[in-house]
Amino acid sequence: MTVTSFLQTHWREMLALTGQHLWLVSVSVACAVAVGIPAGVALTRYEKFKRPVLALAGILQTVPSLALFGFLIPLPLVGGIGARTAIVALVLYALLPVIRNTVTGIEGVDRNVREAAVAMGMTRGQILWQVELPLALSVILAGVRVAAVISVGVATIAAAIGANGLGVYIFRGLRMNGLIGLLETRLSAHARARAEVDEKRRAVFRRVTIAAAVVALAFAAYAVRRGTGPRQSAGRARVRVGSKDFTESVILAELLAQLLEERGVTVERRFELGGNLCHDALTASEIDAYPEYTGTSFTAILKHQPLTDPRAVYDQVRREYGERFGVEVSPPLGFSNDFAILVRGRDARALALRTISDATAHARDWRAGFGQDFVSRPDGYEGFARTYNLKFRDRPREMDLSLTYRALAAGEVDIIAGNSTDGLISALDLTQLADDRHYFPPYEAVFLTRRDALARSDALRETLQTLGGALPTDEMRRLNFEVDGGKRAPAEVVREWRRRKGL
Repeated sequence: MTVTSFLQTHWREMLALTGQHLWLVSVSVACAVAVGIPAGVALTRYEKFKRPVLALAGILQTVPSLALFGFLIPLPLVGGIGARTAIVALVLYALLPVIRNTVTGIEGVDRNVREAAVAMGMTRGQILWQVELPLALSVILAGVRVAAVISVGVATIAAAIGANGLGVYIFRGLRMNGLIGLLETRLSAHARARAEVDEKRRAVFRRVTIAAAVVALAFAAYAVRRGTGPRQSAGRARVRVGSKDFTESVILAELLAQLLEERGVTVERRFELGGNLCHDALTASEIDAYPEYTGTSFTAILKHQPLTDPRAVYDQVRREYGERFGVEVSPPLGFSNDFAILVRGRDARALALRTISDATAHARDWRAGFGQDFVSRPDGYEGFARTYNLKFRDRPREMDLSLTYRALAAGEVDIIAGNSTDGLISALDLTQLADDRHYFPPYEAVFLTRRDALARSDALRETLQTLGGALPTDEMRRLNFEVDGGKRAPAEVVREWRRRKGL
């Protein structure tokens, strides 16, 4: 989709999101000014409070925005999801420049001017309004301008908690990798032109390499005959293991890495890769293996329409990855990280909810909250709502996936789409509703591995075979919770699980 066609089809939504973004910024900056300027004036009168207050405002600015949103959600009055929480967070971020510049501006007024005002018989209030504030106005306005710039940037993150704004497009774009795809299209013609030159260079390089290989083999054969040849071992191979940027992927990648190291393989960890970077790194030979889900490969990478037959999806992914990318798909690990439609456990028990169809009659009174990934992907919200004829009280809130669980538990929303292996499901007493109309495609966990890496290391192939069927859903859910809920390091959790399993 070109920029022009995107604007033609989405201009109404873009205008609405721009208006929401500007509203968030305007209200938050106005509140910051209303609080910050009086606070700054007060600090010039009470010097002992100046350093601690400015230090506290500075600390608030160092807190990551998503972490601050997560902290605010469960708080009464100021918490929850949506614009209210976003405005509170934006005000906290905007306070420091307003307070600091107010203090700096007033303290920068020439002392002789103040003494002249006192000599004229002015009161403290008159000196403030008629002398200090007018002279400090340019400095104060500079602080307000900085606060506005900060708010414009941080307001994009507010989309993670359902406050809308232009951040909605940013989060969707990060997940769909749209800009990279557009750039790839623009550069493809140039790449083809360079490919012909590169191919000639590669032909020369291949001839040199073959000649060097013949010499090396001859030397190795001679060394073996003399009994001095090096001992070759699959364990000496180096394997680069990648992961995506969420807990479960890191745990699975760490599991593979530890098992390989146990067999003497040197492992290079390249974890926490966002978006489709794992796939791009694998196909570019930057990593050798990473954990993936068959449904993601089928729809997001291979661009097929969703299927619900796990075997058909697995077989087609295995065949096409081999043909197109030179990548092998491991046996399934034993669990599927499917989309999980979740409600509060007490609601499920009170309303006798077991399937998604059971929830249809109650949806009109419910508020829904979904991650941007679920809203934007082809097997996500639109088809889901259509399949089950779901109509909610309001348009579903888009927010960061990790915050949807807390929002559901806190009563801010009534239904979310999580992941079936998330440890928070049990910890927060949530209930997964059965997909009785079989809408969602299967997301069996597997490892994708380059064939040349498998050829280099027998240990890698043997380890992947060992992991086939080794992780049922309840165990994967428990491992996730140990990391997310127990705040433990993935490497420690994996080592403990391996000891229990005898791996």
